[in-house]
Amino acid sequence: MLSARAALARPISPAAGPLAVPSALQLVGNTPLIEMRRVRDGVAPGVRILGKLEGFNPGGSVKDRPALKMIEDGLARGRLVPGKTILDSTSGNTGIALAMVGAALGYPVELVMPGNVSTERKRTVAAFGAKVIYSDPLEGSDGAIRLCRKILAENPDRYFKPDQYNNEANSLAHYETTGPEIWRQTEGAITHFVATIGTGGTIMGTGRYLKEQNRSIQVIAAEPADAFHGIEGLKHMASSIVPGIYHEAELDRKLGIETEDAYNLVYRLGREEGLLLGQSSGAAQVAALEVARGLREGTVVVLFPDFGDRYLSTNLWIGWGKLGGTTP
Repeated sequence: MLSARAALARPISPAAGPLAVPSALQLVGNTPLIEMRRVRDGVAPGVRILGKLEGFNPGGSVKDRPALKMIEDGLARGRLVPGKTILDSTSGNTGIALAMVGAALGYPVELVMPGNVSTERKRTVAAFGAKVIYSDPLEGSDGAIRLCRKILAENPDRYFKPDQYNNEANSLAHYETTGPEIWRQTEGAITHFVATIGTGGTIMGTGRYLKEQNRSIQVIAAEPADAFHGIEGLKHMASSIVPGIYHEAELDRKLGIETEDAYNLVYRLGREEGLLLGQSSGAAQVAALEVARGLREGTVVVLFPDFGDRYLSTNLWIGWGKLGGTTP
């Protein structure tokens, strides 16, 4: 059996690393940037919009980064030991990432997810061998958080709970990987960073790193415009349980995004840029365009959390035929 140390070891870089890695976990990170050339909508020629494609992570989303870091931290602290089960609440992507990491390391995983997460997410988690407990879909991610706390309280010795909403290793993953990658990939030219809010780990950790390199870099968060939205995986902070790792004072700006606008950008990114992305990526691009239209020059990096293949059965695609596509 592959040891945890071997599974968690990282190659130096994709170019300098071994021809074959010993674990899927070594493939986390080093995701590419792509320039937006058509979905620009009135943006000045001197402004670049670069999308970071986190769907290239082995588990299919940006959540691979914090999931791996939280498990590494649990092992290092002796909180995750043989015989324990990994338990956490999730709206989908973190659950998939934890299931992948658990499978690679040989640890069982139990996940609490809202009952209305996409069919693709449910099946992907099951494919990695994780057990799923479904919470009330009407209560969203907050309902999953509450049910997960109840399960843990009933049998605390059985579980290791990474607690993605309050674990600083979540933000640290992005401080150590996402931020440095963006800084390197743009050769320090980035002027604005845009990301959506779920746990807040992505924007907190990445933003901190980038501001340490250049204090003038602006960090902008995108969230749903109201509590009753259809952008899976995102939080409307004013109406939600606020994650302990989220500190709004560190942001330069926060934008509210309408569900319909986010969906429309998903459709356009597919047709005009050849990128099939998820709902939160659509929201992120709406925010990136708003930021970019206010500039005469600059480099806006927008983080796209995942690809769209895990949303094809959701409401995102209802009415697609009216917009020039076809519905199977």
